[in-house]
Formats: sequence, structure tokens, C-alpha cells
Amino acid sequence: MLKPPIAPMLAKLSTSLPEGDGWLYEPKWDGFRALVFRDGSEVYLQSRDLKPFNRYFPELLEPLAQQVPQRCVLDGEIVIASPEGHLDFDALLLRIHPAESRIKLLAARTPSSYVAFDLLALDGEDLIAAPQEKRRALLEKVLSRDAARLPDAGDPRSRGGTGLVLPIRRRGSRRRGGEAARRRLPA
Repeated sequence: MLKPPIAPMLAKLSTSLPEGDGWLYEPKWDGFRALVFRDGSEVYLQSRDLKPFNRYFPELLEPLAQQVPQRCVLDGEIVIASPEGHLDFDALLLRIHPAESRIKLLAARTPSSYVAFDLLALDGEDLIAAPQEKRRALLEKVLSRDAARLPDAGDPRSRGGTGLVLPIRRRGSRRRGGEAARRRLPA
């Protein structure tokens, strides 16, 4: 089983979309990049800076423990949806606060969601070197078991939901820690 810390694959700014067939695209989520490590009853959230996120997003721990496989590592994004359904990065920034009482209050008022877009390990098998299609198919399979229990599982704006999105990587490409994927950002 993979253990934290693991450097997430980060995006690179690109002025154009890649040419040719075989590319998959993912929206730019307005959230905090986070890896989820689940080993039995233990859930650990890791930031892109390799630091723990558990204390800042306590409302995610129980749903992740219930909805993801017993032994897995996910790559994704923590987001907060506004009442209008827009992703609210400012509300997310407020969660990084030194006072535990403030974090608990904000977790109740503005709960976060986790958008999973990659599966790095499953049942003790390290999938980092596996092709993206295999990781994506496994991710959809393992999270679909619980999709009926999630509110609108395909829409990360739904409170408490987990969205599945497609990473921008060439089909068949291998994932390498810290290596960037191309992503077109708005001008």
C-alpha cells in the first residue's frame, strides 16, 4: 500500500490544447488539491504541499471512510459549493484557520466535497505506473458501488457528493510523481 507523502501530479500552463487524438480533459476545479489515503478505518487527507488536511476538513473523513474502498489512494480536489452551486474558493480559504472551533463551525455551515479524478492504489496494488485508462476504469468501478448513496454523484456542486472527472493525460500515458499534465487555463 502506498503511504503518504506522495507528490501529486501538477498542471502546467499551456497556451493551446494538445493536438491529435487520444486526449482526455478535466475541468479546472476551484479547490485544494488533495490525496486521500484510506487504510481500513484510517483516512488521511494530504495537501499538494505534502501536509495533512484532516483537521481542516473533518466533515470529509466519515463519508470517505464509508464510500471509498478499504485500501486505496485517490487523487482529487477538495471543493466547497456556494448555495447557488458555484465553487467557492474564498470559503475554502477560510477553512485554513488555527482555531479548531472556527473550523468546526465552518465545516457545518459550508461543508466541503471531494472530487476524485485518479486512483493511485487499490487493495495494496500500486497503480501509479498503470495506464490512465486502467486507473480511470477502476476509479469509476470502485466509486460507482456507492454512487446510489451519494447525492448527484456526478456533480461536485452537490453537498457531500463525489464527482468523477477525466484527467488531461494522453491515453496510455504513465503517471509519474510530480510530472505535470497539460491543462488549458482561461485567459
